[in-house]
Amino acid sequence: MGLKKAIAATYMRLSRWTFVHEPLPKKVVLIGAPHTSNWDGFLMVMCFWRIGRPYKFLVKESAAKNPVVGPIVRWVGGVPVNREGGHGVVKAAVEEANRSEEFTLIIAPKGTRSRRDYWKSGFYRICLETGLPLQLGFIDSRTRTYGWSGNITLTGDVKADMDRIREFYAGKLGKRPANSNVPRLRAEEG
Repeated sequence: MGLKKAIAATYMRLSRWTFVHEPLPKKVVLIGAPHTSNWDGFLMVMCFWRIGRPYKFLVKESAAKNPVVGPIVRWVGGVPVNREGGHGVVKAAVEEANRSEEFTLIIAPKGTRSRRDYWKSGFYRICLETGLPLQLGFIDSRTRTYGWSGNITLTGDVKADMDRIREFYAGKLGKRPANSNVPRLRAEEG
């Protein structure tokens, strides 16, 4: 067993939280919600270390460039993103997904741990452009569970797709429930 897998196994054995999951497709975009705490990212890293699957996750540029935590963030799979506007993140992810035999990209679509009216749509656009399934990752402080369950193929009918996503996340509470929001994209408003 590798070091990362051993760390994750030890954490999971000692934790009061339970890792819930099912097999992942070979190529997948996984979203994590509700994203209300830095612990959400830690738990997702533990998940992937435990199953021994390579992954990358999007993280704000300032965290990846921070001299103290930046090297750790990049070592555990963080890909820095400038959140101030379009910088080709979707295009780069689509190109990498198309040329890779195995691809796992983790995205917290809310884009912040604070309350937000809308999710960012990058995950949706990546899935539509690649045809990859969207895996629904979660953390639920009510049941003390985290992981992923169920994947969907997005259809391009934004409202119908987001209704399915909202149904999945209904009742799931993050570590800081006050920072949760209803999954919604601006595109749903026409």
